[in-house]
Amino acid sequence: MQENIGPGRVVVSLAGRDAGRHYIVLGVTDGARVLVVDGLSRRVLNPKKKNPKHLRACSYVAEEVRGKVARGERITDAEIRRALQVFLEKEGC
Repeated sequence: MQENIGPGRVVVSLAGRDAGRHYIVLGVTDGARVLVVDGLSRRVLNPKKKNPKHLRACSYVAEEVRGKVARGERITDAEIRRALQVFLEKEGC
């Protein structure tokens, strides 16, 4: 697995029907799959499981999301959407 893909990291899907979409990583499953959300089609309660080989990590990390995951706090879809919007306005990937 790519070592720089962790909670809070913004990634781009490279394969599948969602190719080109931006997501935020929520975590990693025991089966070496990455749980990703975008706050719209993939919500926090139903994250998408993606093979890390099918993802490209961007340089941006949503610190508020990473912190909440580390502390075990609840994350809302609005927070995910806001973090992705900030990323897309600032940098892009």
